[in-house]
This record gives sequence, C-alpha cells and structure tokens, in this order.
Amino acid sequence: MATNKFFKSLLFTLTIAISLFGLCIENSSAYPVFAQQGYSNPRAANGKLACANCHLNQKAIEIEAPQAVLPNSVFEVTVKVPYDVTRQQLGANGQKADLNVGGIVILPNGFKLAAKNQIPKEIKEKNKGVFISPYSTEFDNILVVGPIAGKTHQELIFPVVAPDPEKNADVKYLTYPFYAGGNRGRGQVYPTGEKSNINTFGALQAGQISEITTTEKGESNITIISSNGVNTSQIVPKGLSLIVKQGDSVKVDQPLNIDPNVGGFGQEESEIVLQNPLRIIGYLGFCFCVLLTQVLLIIKKKQFEKVQAAELNF
Repeated sequence: MATNKFFKSLLFTLTIAISLFGLCIENSSAYPVFAQQGYSNPRAANGKLACANCHLNQKAIEIEAPQAVLPNSVFEVTVKVPYDVTRQQLGANGQKADLNVGGIVILPNGFKLAAKNQIPKEIKEKNKGVFISPYSTEFDNILVVGPIAGKTHQELIFPVVAPDPEKNADVKYLTYPFYAGGNRGRGQVYPTGEKSNINTFGALQAGQISEITTTEKGESNITIISSNGVNTSQIVPKGLSLIVKQGDSVKVDQPLNIDPNVGGFGQEESEIVLQNPLRIIGYLGFCFCVLLTQVLLIIKKKQFEKVQAAELNF
C-alpha cells in the first residue's frame, strides 16, 4: 500500500513538472500548481474556486457537455474562454505579451480523465500539445490545464470517462452537478499575497508630486510631498502607463497608473445525467408497445368499419 502511494505521488509530481516545463510558455504566472500547493480542495464551501483568489477580474466563460452519458463512455467537456486576441497583457518583466489561458473542471466523484487509449483520435488532434492533469492524487475527478497560448486555445477540451455503477458501489445512476472555471491573462495577486504588476497602484499619501524619475530597472519612482513637508517615495512597476505628472496634487489611494488588466476569471456550473442503459432499453420497449398498440387499434377500426359497411349493404 505504501509503495502504491509513493508511485502515485511520484507520477503526480512528474505530471506537474511536464506541465510546467514541457510547454515552454514565457511570461506565465498563472500556473494551476499555485492553487494545487495552496488548496487541498480548489472549491470552497461557498462554491468559489481557488483561481478567483488571484484573478480578481470577472470574465464570462461557457460550458459544453452532454446532457446524459452511459457508463464507461468517453465524452468531452468543453470550457470556452473567449477574449479579444488582439489585446496583450503586461508580463512579469514589464514587456507586452500575448495572453495565456487555463481551466479547471470539477467532475462528480467517479468521473475522471480518460486514458490515452480511450481517447478518440479526433479529440487527440484537438488537444495536440495540451497537457491535462488531475488536480491531485486525492481528487482525480478534478482536472486542470494551463497556462497555454490563448490565441489557439480559446476552447479547452477535457476528455472524460464516465464511471460504471456496477463496478463502483459509490456511484449511482443520478443527475450530478459539475463545475468549471476558465481564466485568461495573469492574476492580480501572487499566492504569497503580494500584488502583481497587473494592478493600479494608489498614492501612499496625499500631497503634491514633486518628482518622477525612472530607475535602472525601468520602474517609475514617484515622490510625493505632503502639506506638512513629508516626502514619500514609491515605486510603480515597469511597463505601467502613468496618469499623473510632476506637479499634480493627489489624494491617498488615488490611482497613479492606468489599469493594465485585460484578463479575468469566470466559473459556471452545469449538470450531467449518468444514464442506466436498462432505462433506455425499457423506454424504447415502452415506445414500441405504444406504437404497436396504436397500429393494432387502427387495424381493428378499419375491420370494424368494413363490417358495418357490409351490414348496411345487406
């Protein structure tokens, strides 16, 4: 048992390493691994997904999934993350870069990522170059992907295999809710609680801007002198566009730069039915019996009409 747990942990670590380094995406700070390290369960009791703690801006997403599935069947759950691909975000280095996207799907217990040999060829072609992994060894029903290039992946496709209640006593033929989240762009808060450069930075004190200089790193150093003659200097990260100039009067927390955020996170929920094949067979049998009954009634009616016509002619 201990050996199995060790290998499961090793396999999970390798999947994370591949997702981080195998994709070779530059200027990415929205790795799902941050949530995986900080939250054993990414969905809070109030329904909020962990991604929303760092990606504060809200953007809409869409979910596409079958209404009902059969046991052991492989199906797609698609999370659409639309955005204007002509827009760029500010990278951690202060340079403009294309947006990346990422997603998470929280499936009902028993549902999991389909194995490679179970995934149809057409789905493999759609997901070429995309690595999807379980959230953890404990929650293999939670799938994460990203960050990946947003220009070519505004639809995140998760290949899922349905459980079989005949083999898993914990699974029943029921209607189950499931949840999904999708993000585009970098977050406003790092897992440590620090603000990223995707923010507006407010004045630390009220007063007049006496000087604005540029540091060797390209950051803006703004000096504010208060009415009491107290000088306060603060740094605005590289790449941000200032909306103030020397000589301007500012209030406490007044924004000093244009909001650079062009991304955001969204979450939705839906339902899926794990359908019993016997119910479908029973329904088809019922429909056949109804159809057969209707046909026999029509035939009987025609026979009765012929008998009545013969009696009248006699």
